[in-house]
Amino acid sequence: MTPAIRITEERSKLSVTALLLPEKAPDNAAFLLAYLEQPRVVAGIHAMWTGPEISCPVPSADIEGQTYARPLPAENATLTPQPGDIVLSYVPPRMWGGSPNAIFDIGLFYGQGARLLFPIGWLAGSVVAQVRPEERDRFAAACGVIRRNGACDITFTRVEI
Repeated sequence: MTPAIRITEERSKLSVTALLLPEKAPDNAAFLLAYLEQPRVVAGIHAMWTGPEISCPVPSADIEGQTYARPLPAENATLTPQPGDIVLSYVPPRMWGGSPNAIFDIGLFYGQGARLLFPIGWLAGSVVAQVRPEERDRFAAACGVIRRNGACDITFTRVEI
């Protein structure tokens, strides 16, 4: 069985499966597997700086006191995510705007021309999963609907396929 993530959002009809890449991003995949021990609903919004991405910052309430919430290394790192890449970005405490909390962000990249350039500079993210190739057109269409509709709630569920 292959570990995977089911990603859904009702209004846009987003419903895809992304295969985890534990052999390429072991620490980052372990974070997601632990975080998704139970299904999670995470606020999603179209990114401002990175191009064709729906950004899903993990709520700090889901991180506080959890053993999986530790600094993550860049693994299977990229600065230019490709369509279908699920990228886990880690920003250490106080790095962005002086926030005392670390930031963990699940990025859903759906189109060409993405880049991980932020107001704080380039930040390599870890490609931790990829949407199945046969679902990428549907993924891009749903992400386009999210872009037009604005903020939404995205559900992440662990699955085995």
